[in-house]
Amino acid sequence: MFKGSNVALITPFKDNELDVDNYIKLIHFHMENGTNALVPAGTTGESPTLSHDEHQKVIDLCIQESNGKMPVIAGTGSNSTEEAISLTSHAEKAGASAALVVTPYYNKPTQEGLFQHYKAINDKCGIPILIYNIPSRSVIDMSVETMARLFELKNIVGVKDATGNLDRVDEQLKAMGKEFIQLTGNDDNALEFNRRGGIGSISVTANIAPKLCSKFQALTMLDDDSSIKEAKKFDDILQPLHNAMFIESNPSPVKYAAKKLGLCDDEVRLPLVKVTDKSKVIIDKVLLSSDLIK
Repeated sequence: MFKGSNVALITPFKDNELDVDNYIKLIHFHMENGTNALVPAGTTGESPTLSHDEHQKVIDLCIQESNGKMPVIAGTGSNSTEEAISLTSHAEKAGASAALVVTPYYNKPTQEGLFQHYKAINDKCGIPILIYNIPSRSVIDMSVETMARLFELKNIVGVKDATGNLDRVDEQLKAMGKEFIQLTGNDDNALEFNRRGGIGSISVTANIAPKLCSKFQALTMLDDDSSIKEAKKFDDILQPLHNAMFIESNPSPVKYAAKKLGLCDDEVRLPLVKVTDKSKVIIDKVLLSSDLIK
């Protein structure tokens, strides 16, 4: 259902307000350039600093503007179970294809607490749910055993794996089988992730290089030697971009890159700040070397 290059969509701001015009422009940019699905209101979309109204609006706009032409995987996670249920219910009613639900940050629940959190969302909603496992931001790491228990529930369909541990792909494949959707949340390991059994990514770099990311992902799905060789060529081009997009806290670098491409402003909300002049020089160089700017 969900595979290939799925963009962790940035949220453009203008004078600290949601920039609706450029947000709509971004959506159509991805529709025209091969992105497989839109993922609004995630970490890259600065969900921690979106108001509830803004959170719902960016999801609604994705659904309205894509108009059924591509899936929308709405970010609806929270460290409050009731809030996550509310956001997921809204996404379902609005027509989202799925929900991306991050493991509860700061609270530090046990594995049983994680299970009960997702079960509560599952029981109150009727939309496919992807677990977002990102220990570096949430502190909690969902075990494969907990994930396997959750996969037995009706709406849990897969994971955005941002552990950075490629062995997890093998372990999750063994525990849940091929029907369990595995998408990487780490652009830099996408090639090996897919070769081990993953079927795509939720990508930061796709914000600025959707064609490259989409072509690369399509090639990783093919098993012949020439396709693998070609995928490696694309990976070599993309790796410097991936690295540059995390030279400072995400999404400040990718928003600067988006500004260079004329997609939107580089404004971020506190406590994030714009990238330094030193980082701008590095980002400019990789944009030039990958032919994204002239």
